[in-house]
Amino acid sequence: CRVFASGRHSVRRAVATLAAEGKLRVEQGRGTFVQSAPLISYHIGRRTRFRQNLLDQGVTPADEQLTDSVIPAPPHVATALALTEGSPVHRLLRRGLADDVPISLGLSYHCATRFPDLAIRRAAGESVTDIYRSHGIADYFRKRTVVFTRRPLPEEAILLMQHPDQPVMVLQKTDVDPAGRPIGWSEAVWAGDRVQFSFDTPDEGDPAPESAPDV
Repeated sequence: CRVFASGRHSVRRAVATLAAEGKLRVEQGRGTFVQSAPLISYHIGRRTRFRQNLLDQGVTPADEQLTDSVIPAPPHVATALALTEGSPVHRLLRRGLADDVPISLGLSYHCATRFPDLAIRRAAGESVTDIYRSHGIADYFRKRTVVFTRRPLPEEAILLMQHPDQPVMVLQKTDVDPAGRPIGWSEAVWAGDRVQFSFDTPDEGDPAPESAPDV
């Protein structure tokens, strides 16, 4: 207020605007912090991997499992995985970080009967690729990707450490084995101002691109 000869209301509006733009982070009870986050160029192609994408840009990747449970498959998950509604599925929520800054949340579903040990092994740090391979799936592919934007849910904004008015990019995808059988469905929520995506366009006759981020 002293530096800019402004009233408190003007300063509060300025802080709110900067927070909405992702330049400040306001934490209730703690204070206001300058928000510094790398802009990630995320390449999606045949061999897309979260860790390698970040390492190629000199960014340190990390991910953590926040929750895991076995639940009855909701209708949209059962349809995506070609299961009977109510079949037991793993529901895993994970968070991806770049240089310790949250950039994504991944909510994934897998058949608990086909992959009974998936949650334990993911919590221990094993990749989805290695878990699939141990269950006899040597390769897997992305069957379909849906991309859209929306406002984050309150919990998502907190976990991504972003302003609730900042949009998020949502990627929904279905993974299938070489025979075309669905093996996983996931929804990844990305901080909209911290990542930009580039997609490969395969030439005619090329095989389908492999599954996207482990997160």
